[in-house]
Amino acid sequence: MNKEIENFGNQPIKTNDPKKIPLIDIEGIMKCIPHRYPFLLIDRIVEVVIGESAIGQKNVSVNDNFFQGHFPSHPVMPGVLIIESMAQTAAVLVVKTLGKEFEGKLVYFMTVENAKFRKPVVPGDQLLINVTKIRNRGLVWKFRAVATVNGISVAEASFSAMILDKF
Repeated sequence: MNKEIENFGNQPIKTNDPKKIPLIDIEGIMKCIPHRYPFLLIDRIVEVVIGESAIGQKNVSVNDNFFQGHFPSHPVMPGVLIIESMAQTAAVLVVKTLGKEFEGKLVYFMTVENAKFRKPVVPGDQLLINVTKIRNRGLVWKFRAVATVNGISVAEASFSAMILDKF
């Protein structure tokens, strides 16, 4: 039996899996997390499996503001911003898992472990961020993430975060 899932401004999408949300556009992302330009580092969520995983997408452009200072003659996306894009993807997963009452709450980093940067991310790349929930206890969640470009791993990390109200 097909189930319609709201897709924030787009037509409802039909899926056979009630845990799977196939696409969240930029408007939907901004309903979930409070980040805005210039620090919103994901363009869409390609897929969410409620309570399990999410795939975020960042279209890397030479117009991204960090390239003005991060090697202007040889632009490379800073590794810490790749980690931040992982965290933003995870935050959307958390909100979609916990429900509308968690929209706009802050997800604070607690730890970042085993971060590895394998290949530079440059303008023109499309970064896919695969985030998997390892566990959660209360408002503390732990994730494993791998970022790829054209199917090749460019960065990976494990991290934990806590969901809090804005203060």
